[in-house]
Amino acid sequence: MQFHPATENTDSPNVAAFYEKASGSWQYVAWCPDTKKAVIVDPVMDFDPAAGATWTWSADEILAYVRDQGLDVEWVLDTHPHADHFSSASYIKDQLGGKPKQAIG
Repeated sequence: MQFHPATENTDSPNVAAFYEKASGSWQYVAWCPDTKKAVIVDPVMDFDPAAGATWTWSADEILAYVRDQGLDVEWVLDTHPHADHFSSASYIKDQLGGKPKQAIG
């Protein structure tokens, strides 16, 4: 995980970046340092094509981070259709009690 704190500009969010090696995908959690309202961007559902199996390690890492930071996730966003991996947006939404809105670009 890489953490990028907000700049001195009060409109800047904190951003944590998570790299998923199998698909080469970056996932992000961005949040307001004042309100702790957050967005999760491009969360990956881990997938083994040879086994035809999925699992949630990457999503669970993000969820643990969200909980550790005390964040209030408002949105789970997929910025584009993913040809190289599955999205874990629905899983994350379910794990957060269905509260976050979900969207795709």
